[in-house]
Amino acid sequence: MRITVNGTDHEVDVEEDMPLLWLLRDELGIHGSKYGCGIGACGACTVHLDGLAVRACQVWSGDAAGAEVTTIEGLGTEAAPHPVQQAWIDLQVAQCGYCQPGQVMQAAALLAEVPDPTDRQIEDAMGGNLCRCATYPRIRAAIRRAAGSEGA
Repeated sequence: MRITVNGTDHEVDVEEDMPLLWLLRDELGIHGSKYGCGIGACGACTVHLDGLAVRACQVWSGDAAGAEVTTIEGLGTEAAPHPVQQAWIDLQVAQCGYCQPGQVMQAAALLAEVPDPTDRQIEDAMGGNLCRCATYPRIRAAIRRAAGSEGA
């Protein structure tokens, strides 16, 4: 099957019912998306599928064929980070960092859909992304900064 990840086309020989997360990590060596719970409840594996935030552990590889998959590695670059990534750096959001790729990907999808979200919209969008370090206030502040509405 053919799959596009971070703008690069890949031809892979995998079962269509392989979770997308395994395809990314085990077959393509793209390790930014993390395995957390395996049931789509924690958000550590969040990627974009045609611009929508999805849990890669719950998407079959066959369902991603022909779609554009973006992982944390494809969101921005070191020289030109995505605004969400820059806000995460500026506000030192991460503690252990394990959940942060999923958090950033969820936040970027939110801002693509709602450029200036309210705190309630942020809470609703981010509610399925868990952080054991409880950096939630910094996550919200970083999303507001990335939206250009810090302090609003």
